[in-house]
Amino acid sequence: MKFYLKMTLSMLALLSLLFGIGGSLLISGSFQNSLEREKVAAFGDYRMAWGTLQIVNSRDPYLDREAIARVMEQLYQQNSAAWASLRLSTETQILCETGEDRSSLLAGDGVPGPGGCLFRIAEGPDGRRYLTFSGAVETNGDILYLAASHDITALYTARQTQQRTYLQVFLVMCLLCAILSYMVSRVLTAPLEGLSRASRDITSGNYASRVQVRSSDEIGMVSQDFNTMADQLERQILELRQSVERQERFVGSFAHEVKTPITSLIGYAELIRSGMLTAEEQTEAAGYLYSEGKRLESLSRKLLELLVVQRRDMPLAEVSPRDLVEELARRLVPACQAKGISVACDCEDGLCLLEPDLTWSLLLNLADNAQKAMEGGGTLQLRQRMLEDGCLIQVLDSGRGIPPQALNHLTEAFYRADKARSRKQGGFGLGLALCQEIAALHHGSIRFENRPEGGACVTVELRGGRPQ
Repeated sequence: MKFYLKMTLSMLALLSLLFGIGGSLLISGSFQNSLEREKVAAFGDYRMAWGTLQIVNSRDPYLDREAIARVMEQLYQQNSAAWASLRLSTETQILCETGEDRSSLLAGDGVPGPGGCLFRIAEGPDGRRYLTFSGAVETNGDILYLAASHDITALYTARQTQQRTYLQVFLVMCLLCAILSYMVSRVLTAPLEGLSRASRDITSGNYASRVQVRSSDEIGMVSQDFNTMADQLERQILELRQSVERQERFVGSFAHEVKTPITSLIGYAELIRSGMLTAEEQTEAAGYLYSEGKRLESLSRKLLELLVVQRRDMPLAEVSPRDLVEELARRLVPACQAKGISVACDCEDGLCLLEPDLTWSLLLNLADNAQKAMEGGGTLQLRQRMLEDGCLIQVLDSGRGIPPQALNHLTEAFYRADKARSRKQGGFGLGLALCQEIAALHHGSIRFENRPEGGACVTVELRGGRPQ
C-alpha cells in the first residue's frame, strides 16, 4: 500500500474514533441531563399531588373517598400536560384513575411502604416511553397509594433525531476528511516520490537527476542532503570515468610507443643474424639498434620516475628556489644561444620546503618543453616568487603556444599536443605528467595558459611549506 494511502486511512480512522467517541458522549450526556430534569419535574408534580391531597384531607378529616377522587380528577385536569395518568387507590380498591389506561405501567415492580416512593421508566403498549412514580401515605387509618406517569417519549425521539443528525454529519465529516487527508498526504509525500524517481534515475545511469527542494522542513533537508550526495556521486563517477579513460589512453599509448621500436629491433636483429648484410649495412643496423635501445631505456626511466614520485612519501628539505632557478638559467644559456633563444631570470630570496632533485627535474622538463616550442628562436623567461606556504615558479616562452583543445590533457601520460613534431624531437609525453606528480607531492598545482602576445606560460605552485 502506498504511504499516502496509509496516511489517509490513518487520519480517517483517527477522526472517526475521536469524532465517534466525542459525539456519542455528547448525545448521551445531553439525554441524561434532559432525563434528570424530567425526573425532577415529574417528582415535583408528584409531591404537589400528595400535598394537595393532604391539604384537602386536613381541612375535612371526614372527607369521603369519592370527594378525594373528585379532587384528584380536578388536579389531573389542571395539570394534564404533565401527567399521562394518575391513580389513587387503597390496598383493596381504586379510588381514582384518570387519563389513559396505564395499569400495566402503574402496577410497578413492588409496593412502597408508607412515606416511600418508587420510580421507573417503562415502555407502554403503544411503544411510547413513560416515567412512573408510585408512593404510599397513611391517612385516617387507611393507606392510600398514589401512582403517576409522565410521557417522556419526546426525550427518546429527540435523542434519535440527534443520533440521526450526528450520523449524517459523521458521514459528511468522514468524506471531507478522506478528501482533505488524501490531498494533504499527496502534498506531503510528493517530495518522497521525487526522491524515489531521482533514485531510480541515478540507478539507471542518469547521474544528473536531482530533487526539487520546496521546503526547509525535515523532508526538505532530506532532499537537500540527497542532492548533495548525488552531486558528490556524479563527481566521483565522472572522475572514475576520466581515470578509466586516462588508463586506457595510457595503455594504448604505451603499447604504441613500445611496439614500433620492438618491431624494428626484431627486424634488424633478424637481418644481422641472417648474415646477408654488408659490413656498412651491419654498422647502420647496429646503430639503429643502439638508438632504439636507448629510446626504450629512456622510456623505462621516465616511467620509473613517474612511479617513484607517485609514492608521495619523500621527505622535504629547506631549499632556496632562487638558487635552483638561477642554476637552471646558467645551464640553459649555451644551448639556447645556439638556437637563437635568449634566457631571462627574475627571482626572489627565500627558503621553502622542497625535494631538490624532483624540483630540479620539474624545472628541466618545463624548460625543455619551452625550448621545443621555439624552433625559430625567441625568449625564455624564468620567474620565481615566494608564497606564504611555499613558492611560485613560472616558465614563459614566445613560441607557437598550446592548442586550446590540448590545455586539459597536457599532464596525461603519453599525450602530445603535436604528435609528429614531439616524436621527431624524441619526446614520449611523460614529462608534464611527471611535473604534475611532483607538484602534487609538494601539495601544489600546475597550470598552463596561452599568452596574449604569443607563446605559453606554465605556472607551478609548490606549497610544501616554509621553515619556521
